[in-house]
Amino acid sequence: MAEGDTDVSICSQALLLLGANQITSFSDGTAPSSVCSVLYPRIKSQTLGMYHWSFTLSKTTLARLTSTPTNYYRYAYQLPSDMFLGVPRVVYASTSLSAPNITEYEIQGSQLLTNETTIVVDYQRLVSESDMPSYFTQLLIYQMAWHLAEPITDQITKADYWRSVALGTASENMRGGFFRQAINIDGAGQSKTVIADYLLTEVRS
Repeated sequence: MAEGDTDVSICSQALLLLGANQITSFSDGTAPSSVCSVLYPRIKSQTLGMYHWSFTLSKTTLARLTSTPTNYYRYAYQLPSDMFLGVPRVVYASTSLSAPNITEYEIQGSQLLTNETTIVVDYQRLVSESDMPSYFTQLLIYQMAWHLAEPITDQITKADYWRSVALGTASENMRGGFFRQAINIDGAGQSKTVIADYLLTEVRS
């Protein structure tokens, strides 16, 4: 994990790359802190959602709710409160190791509706900065440098430069730069199924 990193330190490192002063908090009264407080949560969420990062993956059996759906489906299950993006990656109808994934379900708000009596989900959870590995933190710093460049320096060329550092060029479908290095590092700790799933998604995008 990236020792000692916080939302403020990540933004401060991005500001240093732009030749700007560091901030001490999101409410320290400076213009950069105000911009960071608005942009950071969105950029963090976007960057987490760009790939099935291994440190965000989790599996759990859902609790069935006492209330029942109005029609079609028999059962309602509560989705995990820390689930990222609002939808699970994979849904199973059994706790068995060989359980196949299912597609007969519907997501409504924070509930999963289905006719199955047992539901297990694989999902991405929203993580804190203390749970982020160093390669992801570095990617997030580059991402923030890109998005802060124009409002902080008023130079579009700097924004273009840090975008290429973070994600590569348009010809790479924004899947190059440090992002490519980060997913290669992260992928070393994941199964071939997860990596193949991402590559298929990339081809379809």
